[in-house]
Amino acid sequence: MTTTTTTPLQKFTVPVLLLAALAALCFGAQSGMMNLYVQSVIMFMGINIILSSSLNIVNGYMGEFACGHAGFMAVGAYVSSILSVWLFADDAVFGTAVLSPSLAVWLFPVVILAGGVAAAFAGLLVAVPSFKTRGDYLAIITIAANYIVKSTIENVGAIGGARGFMGMGRVTKAMDASLPLPWMMIWVFAGTVMTVWLINRFVSSTQGKGIIAICQDEIAAEIMSVNTNKMKIVAFMLSSGLAGVAGGLFAHVLGYVNPGSFTIMKSTECMVMVYLGGMGSLGGSVLSAVLFTLLLEALRPLQIIKWVVIPLMLVLLMQFRPEGIMGNRELPQLFPKLKKFYKFK
Repeated sequence: MTTTTTTPLQKFTVPVLLLAALAALCFGAQSGMMNLYVQSVIMFMGINIILSSSLNIVNGYMGEFACGHAGFMAVGAYVSSILSVWLFADDAVFGTAVLSPSLAVWLFPVVILAGGVAAAFAGLLVAVPSFKTRGDYLAIITIAANYIVKSTIENVGAIGGARGFMGMGRVTKAMDASLPLPWMMIWVFAGTVMTVWLINRFVSSTQGKGIIAICQDEIAAEIMSVNTNKMKIVAFMLSSGLAGVAGGLFAHVLGYVNPGSFTIMKSTECMVMVYLGGMGSLGGSVLSAVLFTLLLEALRPLQIIKWVVIPLMLVLLMQFRPEGIMGNRELPQLFPKLKKFYKFK
């Protein structure tokens, strides 16, 4: 039996490249080579990568059709924002901060993860009744859940209601004051890398193979002893939780969060990114998120017309390139030499 050995070059290439990319981003931000606009575009790319790759778990790998991803993003955004302001910022709503603002830089990941856990729990509440049905009912239920979350937030005056919630800017300033680094850039980069790594590990695991089996033939998967209902719930909770992480980062990048940011149009953006990259392709989700973010910036001068262009893109994509850019393939399948350095499923 032959065994394959991993050389140090193969083992450390990707981590070294990621650290180099992070160092370059930090240097560019600190030196002024990248202005605030460029920094925000880069951070939105990372957030969109998290959104598109997380939705791809359900719509791509599992073969279901969820349409309310923005609702779970909203849960994570508001939970993370409320926690961070309550813990680290003096606010008119919550009063004096519970903890010292200097601790924000160390406890910020906990706050973001708390938003992800809340979103995963919301995903559980949606998944339990949804997966007892068949066909396209998940799409209808997730759209309804999106509207329920948005309407609920709009009617809770304690967190700003329809006016929105703010105060996260004071938390990010407290992090910058503790140690002068572009912290939101760092946290978005870390969240993006961890999301891609986690999803890759998940789809490569036994449970992930079960999800892919459900996509191919659910009845055959059940015959082969796959607990399809459990696997669906696990995948949906993971997808929802990662959307909550993206929402928390989104709220802190802007320093302000409004329920109007999490409408069905935001969910449509997520779907466009998934189908543009290719269902069941993690590399495709990353590529499409980068391209879509750049496209949104290019269409910004069109203002309201861009909300006609984006759904039209989804229609044209389904007509002429339903498999997306990558199909269900990954980069190593297109470039076999990349298999020496990293693995996808």
